[in-house]
Amino acid sequence: MEKELLHILQHALGVDQYGQGSQYRNHFATGPGVKDFLKCQELAERGFMKDLGTRPLWGDQHCFVVTPEGIQAVALESPRPPKVSRSKARYRRYLEYGDSFDSFLDFCRWDADPERSWNCSE
Repeated sequence: MEKELLHILQHALGVDQYGQGSQYRNHFATGPGVKDFLKCQELAERGFMKDLGTRPLWGDQHCFVVTPEGIQAVALESPRPPKVSRSKARYRRYLEYGDSFDSFLDFCRWDADPERSWNCSE
């Protein structure tokens, strides 16, 4: 799949360039005369998106949504994310959970617990 087409699907779903994220949305608004409109039409022809027509909410632009086939294509076509070192992974967890702790050391003690899913060696 072309990079531009994959990027449109990823953007419509609200995921990053590796296809990761919560898929917090499923829409892409564009209209005739915009290069993305032609790309969205191409994705719709391939069955990866569906054109819901114009929507007044978006200035009468077309609303495209990603189909289940498009979601699967994002999962299959997105590149693998780069390998993250253990220390970077720990720091990312700290950014996510750190507000609950008095210090970074307290967080590290909690984070090192063998019961944590990321510490299990299954």
